[in-house]
Amino acid sequence: MARRKDKKGVGFHSAAGLIRYFDAEEKTSFRISPWFVIALSIATAVVVTAFNVLYPLS
Repeated sequence: MARRKDKKGVGFHSAAGLIRYFDAEEKTSFRISPWFVIALSIATAVVVTAFNVLYPLS
């Protein structure tokens, strides 16, 4: 039975490809401020809670 060779450095090669992919994507995509995401989340929670109080399901 033949023994398989250890694949040294395979993780590094695959990780390097991902780093290049995400680095290229970052340059072409638009950026959203983290504060905008937090504010939108809070606003959504307030609207959902208001609708739940004004129009209860049960």
